Amino acid sequence: MELLTGIFSAFGLSASAGLNAYIPLLVIGVIDHYTDLLTLKTPWDTLSNPWILLVLSILVIIEMIADKIPAVNHANDVIQTLVRPVAGALAFAASTNAVTNVNPVLALALGLFVAGGVHAVKAVVVRPIVSATTGGLANAPVSVAEDVTSTVVSVLAIIAPIIVGTLLIITLAFLLSWWWGRSNPETQ
Repeated sequence: MELLTGIFSAFGLSASAGLNAYIPLLVIGVIDHYTDLLTLKTPWDTLSNPWILLVLSILVIIEMIADKIPAVNHANDVIQTLVRPVAGALAFAASTNAVTNVNPVLALALGLFVAGGVHAVKAVVVRPIVSATTGGLANAPVSVAEDVTSTVVSVLAIIAPIIVGTLLIITLAFLLSWWWGRSNPETQ
């Protein structure tokens, strides 16, 4: 069971990084530093260093502000195309290393893929639709919703990973069903 919850936790944290790169890393560091819910092993315990927590806090604030300003949010998404998958890889590897013995290379690759996928859907599909249909007026509220979602999923991924795993499986099943329906005209 510990392996399953560790994997669910890792997937939840890396998915969160696809929405906001620094929130899951900050959540991991804060929970490791201030509670006994998570104990990071070396080298991932660096995330709970007070100086790293301060830097992550500043980066969270910068990303949150940049993502709410028209035009700046698009430049931020371009920059985050590189940052979010790396953050997802770090979050996945750090969280699986805390509770399982998943190969670090596999953990990094899975985290990179999950965070990169979430970011790609957000940047290539969701945000352009929101911008086009609302003239950009809904970008800031959508960004706030993404930040809240990233925070809630990050915290739940550590304290209730079964809930996050279940939600991720349901979401994946829904997306695959939707995609299958769109790509096969005979099913419509």
